[in-house]
Amino acid sequence: MKTIAFYDAKRYDREYFDKVNNNRFHIRYFESKLNADTVSLAKGADAVCAFVNDDIGAEVLDKLVELGISIVAMRCAGYNNVDIKSAYGRVHVVHVPAYSPYAVAEHAMGLLLALNRKLHRAYNRTREHNFSLDGLMGMDLHGKTIGIIGTGRIGRVFADICKGFGMRVVAYDPFPVANAPFEYVSVDELCRVSDVISLHCPLTKDTYHIINEDSIAKMKDGVYLINTSRGSLIDSQALMNGLKSGKIGGAGLDVYEEESDFFYEDYSNKILRDDRLAALISMPNVILTSHQAFFTQEAMSAIAATTLDNLWAYFKGGPLPNEICYRCSSGTCKKSENSRCF
Repeated sequence: MKTIAFYDAKRYDREYFDKVNNNRFHIRYFESKLNADTVSLAKGADAVCAFVNDDIGAEVLDKLVELGISIVAMRCAGYNNVDIKSAYGRVHVVHVPAYSPYAVAEHAMGLLLALNRKLHRAYNRTREHNFSLDGLMGMDLHGKTIGIIGTGRIGRVFADICKGFGMRVVAYDPFPVANAPFEYVSVDELCRVSDVISLHCPLTKDTYHIINEDSIAKMKDGVYLINTSRGSLIDSQALMNGLKSGKIGGAGLDVYEEESDFFYEDYSNKILRDDRLAALISMPNVILTSHQAFFTQEAMSAIAATTLDNLWAYFKGGPLPNEICYRCSSGTCKKSENSRCF
């Protein structure tokens, strides 16, 4: 039986992975995040399972190779925390490209609804027996324009939800979907015409800080920003400036640029040593959740099943349709020849 070193394990991870495992693997759960200091915990394991805030850089990959580990299974869609160029030819990297697009898209709409109708503020008021409506006015979403950056499965599901609210949908994606039921525009045009902008694209060198001082300057006054994808899609300082000036009317964030030091942990009894994060949380027109958009029963079941199926296929010598490498996007990957990236 192969052994998996499972990093950054939470109670819910154990519950869902143990349920799906069915004694196929021996899973060693570690609460520690994977990094250069903790990689040695994987000694004796055959594979590593990692998450969004683990560090799978060149140093960690070198150590994994020394330990005889040749596969890293990401239990998430994103892999920007993996040095895939350093991994190529040495460590196979698999991920979960899709689990529940509805989970993330519905959370994005939840953030927008709460932000627009000030539900978070109303909830706090009524708990203190304050039933005043001052400062709680929102706007009709019907007839407004939503700009969606990234039209993969999540972005398209979110577009359908927005259409159900009677919103006009415009979108930007460098790889447009054929016959899409919405209009594709440039990023500049999207910023110019949108009342709400929602991010659903992966983090790459091209999308890093796609929302920045310049793009914010082109937006409508009072625009709402929603981000359920990756924190570094938004320049945090530019966001702060836009919120303070009133250019940005509000932000619904499930991710944060420096989240790896904080998200998924309990800091309720500690001083938050990130002034920017503390400032964002304190703003009445910001709702920040802790990267929980994926967190539904259906999504967790799918994540566990796909992650373990990826590992099962690897050890059985089968094809790896969910493998990724730095050559995949360039079209020079060998997966089409041998069903694996290398």
